[in-house]
Amino acid sequence: MERGLGDPRTCALCAVVLWLLVAHTSADLPMCKGSDYHFEYTECDVLGSRWRVAIPNKAETCTGLPDPVKGTYCTFSCNQGEFLDMQSQQCQKCAAGTYSLGTSIAFEEWDSLPTGFITHGVTTNEGNAFINCSNSTWTPKGEYVASNTDECTATLSYAVSLKKPGTLFFEYFYPDTNIYFEFFVQNDQCQSTDFESRWMRISESSWSHYKVELSKGNNVLYWRTTAYALLGSAVKPVLLRNIQVSGVAYTSECFHCKPGTHSSTAGSARCTPCPADTYSNKGATVCQECEPDSYAVPGSGSCKPRSACTNSDYFYTHTPCDSEGKTQLMYKWIEPKICSETIEGAVKLPASGGKQDCPPCNPGFFVTNSSTCEPCSNDSYSDGKVCKECPVGTEPVLGFEYKWWNTMPKNMESSIFDQEFSNSDRRTAWEVAGEYIYTTPGVQDSDLMLTLNVPGYRAQSTAKDNEMSELSRITFVFETVCTADCKFYFLVGYSKWNNYLVEQWKGRNRKQSYSYLIQSNNTISFTWTFQRAEEFSMERNFSADAAKIYSIHITNVIGGVASQCRRCAVTSDKTESSCVPCPPGHYMVNATGACESCPPNTYIRASHPVGKAACVQCGPNTKRNRAHTACLSDCTFRVQTGEEAVQTYDFSPLSNVTGFTSSPRFTNRGLRYFHHFNLNLCGTESRVPASCVDNVTESGKVVKGYVCQSTVVPSDIRSQSMVASQPFIIGDSLIGVTTETTLAGISSPAWLFPSAAPQPPDVIFYYKSSDTTQACKEGRSATVRLRCNPTTNIKDRVMLPSKCSEGTCDGCTFHFLWESQHACPLCTTDHYREIVSACIQGIQKTTYVWQQPLQCYGGESLPPQKVSACVTMDFWLKFGVSIGLIAAVLLISISCYFWKKTRKLQYKYSRLMMTSGGKECELPTADSCAIMEGEDAEDDLMDLTHKSFFTKIKSFSRERTSDGFDSVPLKSSSRHQQEEEEEEDD
Repeated sequence: MERGLGDPRTCALCAVVLWLLVAHTSADLPMCKGSDYHFEYTECDVLGSRWRVAIPNKAETCTGLPDPVKGTYCTFSCNQGEFLDMQSQQCQKCAAGTYSLGTSIAFEEWDSLPTGFITHGVTTNEGNAFINCSNSTWTPKGEYVASNTDECTATLSYAVSLKKPGTLFFEYFYPDTNIYFEFFVQNDQCQSTDFESRWMRISESSWSHYKVELSKGNNVLYWRTTAYALLGSAVKPVLLRNIQVSGVAYTSECFHCKPGTHSSTAGSARCTPCPADTYSNKGATVCQECEPDSYAVPGSGSCKPRSACTNSDYFYTHTPCDSEGKTQLMYKWIEPKICSETIEGAVKLPASGGKQDCPPCNPGFFVTNSSTCEPCSNDSYSDGKVCKECPVGTEPVLGFEYKWWNTMPKNMESSIFDQEFSNSDRRTAWEVAGEYIYTTPGVQDSDLMLTLNVPGYRAQSTAKDNEMSELSRITFVFETVCTADCKFYFLVGYSKWNNYLVEQWKGRNRKQSYSYLIQSNNTISFTWTFQRAEEFSMERNFSADAAKIYSIHITNVIGGVASQCRRCAVTSDKTESSCVPCPPGHYMVNATGACESCPPNTYIRASHPVGKAACVQCGPNTKRNRAHTACLSDCTFRVQTGEEAVQTYDFSPLSNVTGFTSSPRFTNRGLRYFHHFNLNLCGTESRVPASCVDNVTESGKVVKGYVCQSTVVPSDIRSQSMVASQPFIIGDSLIGVTTETTLAGISSPAWLFPSAAPQPPDVIFYYKSSDTTQACKEGRSATVRLRCNPTTNIKDRVMLPSKCSEGTCDGCTFHFLWESQHACPLCTTDHYREIVSACIQGIQKTTYVWQQPLQCYGGESLPPQKVSACVTMDFWLKFGVSIGLIAAVLLISISCYFWKKTRKLQYKYSRLMMTSGGKECELPTADSCAIMEGEDAEDDLMDLTHKSFFTKIKSFSRERTSDGFDSVPLKSSSRHQQEEEEEEDD
């Protein structure tokens, strides 16, 4: 445990040691003078007191140091502009040419890293371990310290011990979202201090301010950056300057003003920068003027010689219209002027041109008596000359259209992204030139920015948040003329510093038009940036390179002006003075203004529909929403597979937002990142859209729709689990749902996702985005192919084409394959069959099984097993055998009966033949064939003993004559008797 001089035992020990030293050296060393030592305070004791002791500047150089005395209390401090005189222990004012922050320390000079600052570079966990990041550090640049711009992690740290709670203040410039910039504080136990946010916001002005409270004790400050050059473009570094820490120990001296600044009065807390064409040395009280043949930029410590003026040192512009309606072409030197006209070979500033008529005002403005342009009133319009009231039954189409550039519009400003100075707005970046506005040559090849700000947009749609609607549209015509690898950027956002990149063009570009759809009220700032070269340079290497903007047109702006009027819809309320739109689902007939209903299942294309062409037919298997602004799918689908068979699909289980990532991608330095997709397949008005966010900054960009993409980077860069950036919409409207591979010009080739086995047809969802880019003139689109796979247990199995690992082969149309059980048609009775078991012990079971291979899911379920009573095979076998035996006996009996009957007839016939007298073919004459009793006894005898049952029955039923004989009529005897009667009659 450390002890201060406030401890009596420590004080006594120190006194003894000092006495021994003095006694040993007093005979040999001279007495100390005031310049041989300085005073310091001991550590504070538990009571808050301390001692002032004299410390020799060099050991063993003199003797007779002043005795320790009681010092000021630890809470004592001086104000800004003052220092603590250790001799008198009183606060004194700083002299002119110096400054003091009191109990604070400030770091404003960055010619080298100040004492106490440490910087180092390391490879991220996701990076290539063989890459050397030791040189990827924060680099002092004189006025500031700059971060790394490569794909390493660079850390700048500073440890400070506070005697009381204090604050940290610093300025930073953070313009590029390709760098992840975070700041945090740790104590001496490496525990991070709780902040609302560790990461920094994108700069909303040229330099942003940051302030945080610090605790008493040890504090370690960390600034950490990591760059990800995913698009292959140069990354702008993070800049730090003016770091101040309050709550530290006393300030015992004042600091001299650095070169380029001065302090003219005593007791200054800051030094003032020198203006242009002046300079100062260290500790200056005034700034010195440069010689006529030299110049200095603001805050310079020296002057530089002027070079001969060239054609790159001036630019041309048009003067504002005078009272006579005339303008004049003029040439001006670029400010600040750094060239000399008196040097041999220098060019002179060209003479101004003659006066000429001013161009007309921009549409929606009129010319006043003073030849200035003023906006027309809200109910009128103009072509740039005279305002005219809109006719009855019409309304003005409000917006801004700039196509004449005689003066800079009031809602536009030009500025220079200057890495060297904070007062860059003094110099001109864009200059008007009549028919266009262009970038002027500058002191350095830097970023020249033109910004348009609007207050907002008029609400014209009833669409909900999850339905994309057109609030406004901005269109501009531009051209770039470059000799090097220049770049032209178009950015939109909330301000010129809080925005995101929409599109960029490289090199020379012919005159062309670009249009951007505005769908959010937060998009109120539009910035055009021209970059002559990626590398920063003070030389005018590419001064001839320029960007030109010929026209800018933005619609539906609050406070805008009109260049034309449009017809209002005819309403039943004749007292209504303002125009009202047609009801939802209606379009306006242009000639009459009457509202007509759109055909069934159509939606309205624009917010102010005119003509039947504004009604757009919904795609296959989609229905319009209630607001008539989009087409939706209720997640069901029906397709006819045969003459009568209809398969039904239910994609409701897949309707929630689903996220999936591509295979890993790698930057040039081996750092891994992914493309992350969010998909909202289908749903009604109450669905939750898919969203992708840029969480690099606190106010990140968010896009919503059916399909979106963002780039995610390793989580070790940040405290959160995933860092996403560069989000964009792939599809914000549903085109249709079908099994066809082409719909509305969007194709989903089958070869992208070949199928290994026969299966139900894939169902394809088609989406379209209204965002257009330089590469995708018609906007992006997406196809989601749903494929039946009853065996998969993974609900969110979404795959990208193997031949296009980023999900797209052309950068505009994205393709996805979703294999799922829920992508199969609903099961019906045709998808299973029944199996009937054998009858066992009087029980028979009927079981239902699926047809194989199974190609359905959900819908009809398998019926339960049926159990029924039955008769076994043994019973029927026995029954059949018994019936067979009975039938055999009966057949044998009948055969025997007829056999016996035949024998008896044969016998009787033989007797008749015997009594015929031997005459062939002649029978004897008989009155009857009756057999008298006793006759044929021998014949009857053989039958009496073995008469069958049927014979006995027959005998009872036989008729008998009165004389006891059986009467048997014979055809032959009757004929013989008839012949005898005929002979007697003759």
